[in-house]
Amino acid sequence: MIESADYIVVGAGPGGCAVASRLAEARADCTIAILETGPANASLLSDIPLGIAALVAFRGRHNYAYQTVPQPGLNGRRGFQPRGRGVGGSSLINAMIYIRGQREDYDGWADAGCTGWSWSEVLPYFRRAEDNGRGADALHGTGGPLRVEDLREDNPVTQAFVKAAQQCGYAYNPDFNGPLQEGVGEYQVFQKAGRRFSAARAYLEGARKRSNIVIIADAQCSGVVFEGKRAVGVRYRQGGAERSLTVRQEVILAGGSFGTPQLLMASGVGPAQHLASLGIPVIHDLREVGANLQDHLDYTISARANAKGLFGVSLGVVGQGIGAFGPWKRDGRGMLTTNVAEAGGFVKSNPAFHRPDLQLHFCLGIVDDHNRKLHLGRGYSLHVCALRPHSRGEVRLASADMRAAPLIDPKFLSDERDLETLVAGAKISQRILAAPAMASMRAKLVYGTGRDEDAQLRELIRAHADTIYHPVGTCRMGGDAGSVVDPQLRVRGFAGLRVADASIMPSLVSGNTQAPTAMIGEKAADLILGVNAREESERLIT
Repeated sequence: MIESADYIVVGAGPGGCAVASRLAEARADCTIAILETGPANASLLSDIPLGIAALVAFRGRHNYAYQTVPQPGLNGRRGFQPRGRGVGGSSLINAMIYIRGQREDYDGWADAGCTGWSWSEVLPYFRRAEDNGRGADALHGTGGPLRVEDLREDNPVTQAFVKAAQQCGYAYNPDFNGPLQEGVGEYQVFQKAGRRFSAARAYLEGARKRSNIVIIADAQCSGVVFEGKRAVGVRYRQGGAERSLTVRQEVILAGGSFGTPQLLMASGVGPAQHLASLGIPVIHDLREVGANLQDHLDYTISARANAKGLFGVSLGVVGQGIGAFGPWKRDGRGMLTTNVAEAGGFVKSNPAFHRPDLQLHFCLGIVDDHNRKLHLGRGYSLHVCALRPHSRGEVRLASADMRAAPLIDPKFLSDERDLETLVAGAKISQRILAAPAMASMRAKLVYGTGRDEDAQLRELIRAHADTIYHPVGTCRMGGDAGSVVDPQLRVRGFAGLRVADASIMPSLVSGNTQAPTAMIGEKAADLILGVNAREESERLIT
């Protein structure tokens, strides 16, 4: 068991895996230690893409399965917040969808004072990280750690959805990470040969062979250790024992939008009044720690249908799954390679808008309450979420003990504009599902009529909407003194302490968050190493 390291990375999600791997690669003379609360190895269910149907729904070794505080905007319901636990983080349990967001997202960060984070400055990191099965071009890379592929099997129902959306006037888009995000089509996924390609596989499989990187799994970090305003190490629990690890260079926090602010506050860094109320000695009154929480609130229309290519709770589907294990194990082929959410799109709630503000995910099964409420038979679901919500929530401590779940309050629909955007999105979803290509399935909706008007849709949204798993922003990056981290990702007021995960996003990106989080880890490594990002940008683009 090591007692010191040059760099300590707390959290092994996409950001933590990326920064640790790049540091180890660049600095053979340095030791990089990664602390991760969960296990070192993924389960077989995680390796099988279709395993997402079970992994997301229930608490287990690889899922924290958090709940929110009651949400007034959702009729007082507690939301469900599954988050990955283990080396790989949420890339172990998510839908594997490869989306970067829109150019304007990152240019907006730069305009808000995040120098160095414009689209032209982050694009080289997306390209450096990528190994796209379609090949390289001005926007895509090959040879990077993150394998990105098209789904291996064509599904007739997925194709029917794409055709139905086209029948409603939405253009086909073969690449949502291309020159234009708008349109409908099939998603590319983090897979290799029909298997999930998690951030752990991408960044740490090779790194595990390096003598200068140490993964400390099943280790609950309990606090950052400071001498004055310098981070000098961490405390953690492993196997019932209290341990400590000192650092020679920097501590990099990558516990995600819930775990990172929780650890900072438990260490005495955060809103002083809140910390004092829990008896935590205040080291630094950093008021925005845990604030600015943003998430994609999602409304789902689900329907029972019996068409070839759909999944559900039935003996037939179970039998198919058992029979499909052999082809998947041998060749990475068959029904087990699906990520369930095979297709979707980016559309506008108002045609006058200059860029999409809604995202669609089409799923090959009934997804009710995160698949925790099961329905007999086969079916499908169409999700819609508001890409750039106005509502802002927060994360607070329930206890100074890091083993206790944090208090998560997204404050969903606290800004009424988000509700009206979702209503517009639900009407678009209804229209697509009523188009000839989908209507021919003669589906029966689980909730709603398929012709619901605004008032009914508002009720349905408040009764059934919840996260699509993209929380960000709780350690906001900015050029202003009130931000938690500066554009170099340094925690304000401290030396030797940075953050490298989705919590630094000042505003939510327009899409899924795994690829942007890995990009943050990639860029964090260069910031730590002092690499000139502009020179790197020019080298990669030319």
